[in-house]
Amino acid sequence: MNRSKPISKLLIVLPIAALNVACAVGPDFVRPTPQAPAHWSDQATAPLPTASHPTAATNSAPLAVSQVIEQSTELRSWWGGFNDPLLSSLIDRAVSSNLDLRAALLRIDEARAQRAISAAAYWPTVAVDASFTRQRLSETTPTGALFNSVGHVPGAGVSIPNPYNQYQLSAAVSWEIDLFGRVRRSVEAADANVQVSVEDQHGVLVSVLADVAQGYLELRGAQERSRIAKENLATIEELLDLTRQRRAAGMTTDIDVSNAAAQAYATRASLPAFEMQITGSINQLSRLIAREPEALRDELGGPMPVPSAPPEVPIGLPAELARRRPDIREAEANLHAATAQIGIAVANLFPRLTLAATGGFQSETAGNLLQWASRFGSIGPTLDLPIFDRGRWTTVHLYDVRAQEAALGYQRTVLNALHEVENSLSAYAADQQRRNWLAATVNESLDALTLSRQRYASGLINFIDVLDAERTLQQNQLSLADSTTTVTTDLVALYRALGGGWL
Repeated sequence: MNRSKPISKLLIVLPIAALNVACAVGPDFVRPTPQAPAHWSDQATAPLPTASHPTAATNSAPLAVSQVIEQSTELRSWWGGFNDPLLSSLIDRAVSSNLDLRAALLRIDEARAQRAISAAAYWPTVAVDASFTRQRLSETTPTGALFNSVGHVPGAGVSIPNPYNQYQLSAAVSWEIDLFGRVRRSVEAADANVQVSVEDQHGVLVSVLADVAQGYLELRGAQERSRIAKENLATIEELLDLTRQRRAAGMTTDIDVSNAAAQAYATRASLPAFEMQITGSINQLSRLIAREPEALRDELGGPMPVPSAPPEVPIGLPAELARRRPDIREAEANLHAATAQIGIAVANLFPRLTLAATGGFQSETAGNLLQWASRFGSIGPTLDLPIFDRGRWTTVHLYDVRAQEAALGYQRTVLNALHEVENSLSAYAADQQRRNWLAATVNESLDALTLSRQRYASGLINFIDVLDAERTLQQNQLSLADSTTTVTTDLVALYRALGGGWL
C-alpha cells in the first residue's frame, strides 16, 4: 500500500481550498463622507474691530485683537503661539509622564494583542501529546467481563490483560479553511478596534494638552488678580493712614476712618480666595505631569502675566475637522468594526471546513513505543454545515442594528464637533470685545479716582465718594484680569474643539 497517497491528495485539496479564502461574505466597509459646510459661519469668522481706546496698562496703545482666519495650518504645536517657554515645558512633561496618556498607550497594546489573536486563526494549530495511563476495567460490567472471559488465548498470540498500561506519543494538526471570510472579517474588525484605541489615545492627548494650557493660564490669571488686590490694598491702607491723619487734625470724622478701614478689610478678605485658586491650579498642573501636590510651587509660584493670544489664529475649513478630530476618527473606526462584525455573523451561517490530522505511537510497554508497528494515525476533512440555528440569524440582525447605531453615532459626533467649533469661535470673539470694553472702563475708573481725590483734598466732595471710586476701580481691574484670562482659555477651548495637538 502506498502510504503517501492520502498525503498527496491532501496537498492537492489544501491549495484549492485556500483559493476560497479571498471570499468574504457580508458588507464591505465604505468610508462615510462627513456632512460639513464649505465654510464656517460669517459671524464666527467676521473680522473684529480694533479697539480705539487706550489700554489701562499703558494708557496709550489700544489693545490688539486676535483674528480668526480660514487658513489651513498644522495644529500639532498650537501652544507655541502663546510664546511662553514655561508652558511649552509643562506640555512636554505632560506628554511623557501623564498617567492617562500612558494608560491609553497600554490600551493600544491590548488591542494589537487582540488583533494578533484573531489573525492566529489563519494558521494551523499543532499540539503534541505524551501520556501514560494504567487502567483497570470493572469485572461486573459487560466490557470488563468480556475482557476477563477472553483473557489469554493459548496459541493465538492474543493477550487482553486487565489491568493494562498504555504509553502514547502523538501530534495533532487542525486547520480551518476560511471559505467564507469569517477569519478575515474577524481580523478586519480587530484592525478597526486597534484604530479605535489609537484614536482614543489621540483624544486623550488633545484633552491633556488643553488641560495643561488651561490650568497654566488660569494660574497666571489668579496670580494677576491677586497682584491687583494686593496693590489696591496698599493704596487703600495709604488712604486709611491719610484719613487718620486728617481726623487727628480735625479735618474729618471717625466715620471716614471707619469706612476706609472697612474697605481695607474687605480687600484683605479677598486675598485668601485668590491664593486658593493659585494652589489649586499648581496642584492640577502637578497632577497632569504625574507629580505630587506642591511639586511645582517653586517653579510656578512667581507671578507672571497672562500670555497673549497670537494676532492671527488659522483654523482651516470645516472639511478638515473630520480628518483631524480624534473623536470623529474613532467614530469612523467604530463603524468599520461594526460593519466587519456583520460579516462575521453572516459567515457563521455558512459551512466550516476543517482539515485535521492526528498521528503518533501507542504501546502497552515503553520499550515498544517507538516501533513502527506501534504507529497510529488519522487524517481527513470535517465539514460543519449549520442547518437550522435561529440564534445565528438573529445575530446577523443584531450586528446590523449595531452598525446602523454606529453610523448614527458618527453623524452625531461630526455634528457635535461642528457645533463645538462654532460656539468656541463665538465665545472667543465675544470675550475679546468684552475685554476691550473692560479695559476702557478701567481707564475711566482711573481718571475718576484721580479726580475724586483731588476734589476731596479741595473739600468739594465727601470721603465716601473717594471710597466708591476706589472700590469701582478695584472691581473693574479684577474684571479685566478675569476677562483677559477668559480670552486665552477661550482660545485653548477652540484648539481643543479643532482637535489640535497631535496632527
